[in-house]
Amino acid sequence: MRWLFIMLFTLVCASAQAEEVVLGLSQDRVQITATFDGDEILIFGAVKRETPIPEGDPLQVIITVAGPSESLTGYRKARRFGIWVNTDTVEVDRAPSFYAVATSARWDLVISDTEDLRHQISIPRAIRSVGAPMTISDAQSFTEAVIRIRSMSDLYQLREGTVQLDQQTLFRTALKMPANLTEGDYATRIFLTRGGRVVAQYDTVINVDKVGLERWLYDLSRHQPLTYGILSLAIAIFAGWSASAVFNVLRQGG
Repeated sequence: MRWLFIMLFTLVCASAQAEEVVLGLSQDRVQITATFDGDEILIFGAVKRETPIPEGDPLQVIITVAGPSESLTGYRKARRFGIWVNTDTVEVDRAPSFYAVATSARWDLVISDTEDLRHQISIPRAIRSVGAPMTISDAQSFTEAVIRIRSMSDLYQLREGTVQLDQQTLFRTALKMPANLTEGDYATRIFLTRGGRVVAQYDTVINVDKVGLERWLYDLSRHQPLTYGILSLAIAIFAGWSASAVFNVLRQGG
């Protein structure tokens, strides 16, 4: 009986993993330098199968890239006695510093709401709020404000229909990484779906870190703040003196 159970379990697992992702990245590391103004990551791959392409619902692909999560505090301002003051506050326990979602078709065609809730794929589902005081009836508006503000800076992106899928086997897309990235590991997930249901998932990581002068200044400010402050002051004084000297030379020459 035990061997029969093991065989049945193996067959079920093999059926569930009939389609698997074989992934490629144009680069798995983004280097932030002093002149960094953004980058573009090409994500491509193929679907590995042990059986012919299933008939029925077509295969769809969802790709997500999430930066390091951070906690946020949202404030609502209101005018009181002629001045603007904070009236309501909501704590957001977890919000990705960067989050991009690319799909091979319209959102409602690639995944069901139940599967989205299970895997936390959409932008609103990737943000977790710890709750709001009972006096705040529209706490969801604070999460929506975070999404709206970060979307304006390209930190949150929903790119429907940008994953090219050929013959239900080869897929590729390009994601724009803005200049204001947070350093850390960027979790990358690829989902294969059929009929709105996730049939396979693949996870990897893209590393984003500072290098060169940017890294040296960052480390100096964190580990030797006094030295960093003195150096910053010296540079400011030198810059002011240089500008003054150039101005005097130009004035005398005129």
